[in-house]
Amino acid sequence: MKTVLIVEDDLVNARVFSKILTKRGGLSVRHTENVEEVMEIAQAGGADIILMDVSLSRSMYQGRPVDGIKITQMLKSDEKTAQLPIILVTAHAMQGDREHFLQQSGADGYISKPVVDHQAFVEQILALLPQD
Repeated sequence: MKTVLIVEDDLVNARVFSKILTKRGGLSVRHTENVEEVMEIAQAGGADIILMDVSLSRSMYQGRPVDGIKITQMLKSDEKTAQLPIILVTAHAMQGDREHFLQQSGADGYISKPVVDHQAFVEQILALLPQD
């Protein structure tokens, strides 16, 4: 079973995503907003794909505040985790945000919140999952 790591600081969003992905997608789900834990899980191969909240208001790494863009940049610049698909999830959905965030972060995909079409949400994640 493929595992989705949800990096999200809003517990309601994390629960909604988790329910959609397990019920509709048949996926295993892990959740954390702890950046050290994200790095450990990614480097240990404990996730097949990451859903990364862009904002992450409370996340710190090595004593500094970091957002989802910065965490994605760190994962994409590490040869151990560079191939791990990362989808940015954000409420910032103004024109141009998608392209800007993808270019800035190096992420593989972008989903705007709130997620209204659950099937399209699952399909977008399944499409980026590595196939065995």
